[in-house]
Amino acid sequence: MKKLFGSLPFRLILALVLGILLGQVFGEGPMRVVVSLQYVFGQFITFCVPLIIIGFIAPSITRMGNNATKMLKLAVVLAYLSSICAAFMSTAAGYGLIPHLAIVTDVEGLKELPPVAFQLNIPQIMPVMSALVFSVLIGLAAVGTKSRLTCDLLEEFQQIVLSIVTKAIIPLLPLYICATFCNLSYEGMITRQLPAFVEIILIVMAGHYIWLAVLYLIAGAYSGKNPWEVVRHYGPAYLTAVGTMSSAATLSVALDCARKSKVLRRDLVDFGIPLFANIHLCGSVLTEVFFCMTISKMLYGQLPSLGTMILFCLLLGIFAIGAPGVPGGTVMASLGLITGVLMFDDAGTALMLAIFALQDSFGTACNVTGDGALTLFLTGYAEKHHIAEGKIMD
Repeated sequence: MKKLFGSLPFRLILALVLGILLGQVFGEGPMRVVVSLQYVFGQFITFCVPLIIIGFIAPSITRMGNNATKMLKLAVVLAYLSSICAAFMSTAAGYGLIPHLAIVTDVEGLKELPPVAFQLNIPQIMPVMSALVFSVLIGLAAVGTKSRLTCDLLEEFQQIVLSIVTKAIIPLLPLYICATFCNLSYEGMITRQLPAFVEIILIVMAGHYIWLAVLYLIAGAYSGKNPWEVVRHYGPAYLTAVGTMSSAATLSVALDCARKSKVLRRDLVDFGIPLFANIHLCGSVLTEVFFCMTISKMLYGQLPSLGTMILFCLLLGIFAIGAPGVPGGTVMASLGLITGVLMFDDAGTALMLAIFALQDSFGTACNVTGDGALTLFLTGYAEKHHIAEGKIMD
């Protein structure tokens, strides 16, 4: 029980429920404090976004560059394609389904929040897109010049940023989300949107299963092997991922499941499963895209334009590869895209963090199960190109 109460999903759900209840009973005086705290928390999280981008994107580029082989490049491409194709499928579903959901977009009858009592402005060190371009350039330059010092510096910087995320941002999230849902409850927005929250979570879970079916069918067709011989062993890994909400914590179980398959090469299982656990986040990406579109409709009254969503999906695939190994890593790493490309404000960002956390375990389970399909694809590639077993890293 102690482990349950201390887990991030439990604390986020508790914060969400507490925020809704407090918003129903608080008067204008307490709400001024809540609004002010949410503003300060939002400023701090926004300030950290460029640091998160640099801290995780640049080192991931240097790591890939220093160890690049044909199979590694193929694995990265497969992970990226799986993520962005899942994102595009989710985008299409969003345009087709969200307009028909019970989402209330008018603000008539809502209470007006009291003004902020005090402000603490914390400007970012650089704009979000500047941080992304800087990360790509510095990572590629470090690889091209073989600068060991810069690569080591980026690795250390990543550890520093990860410490900030785990010791500052993550502990603040329950307070931030509690304040945000308190505001939404006080306004009356939450009671209007509850049916929509339930609908979108069910739709996203259905999307996970559809994308897994697509992945395994494509991998089976390419490799000429029966994909059921892989996926039928993944039950324990799926359930472990649901329980732990972590690809890293599920890795040992996923490896055991994949090794039971008769159609996967053992060396490619040992190579592909640990790698994909860190760079293949198709379920999380699919979820984030649909949720972002729903929240845009819910809070801002309209869906993002098609051009905006295409840009968001393409960049999100890159961010997913460099996502940090913390709960909700995909959405944390892509906060810059949510604010910089989709132009979400503090309320939209907090709502995104909260609703993503509610189903993050199922997104992780989709990621882990999808790794088996990509490993099947690697097996087919190795056999078609006569790559001998044990020679994949030569």
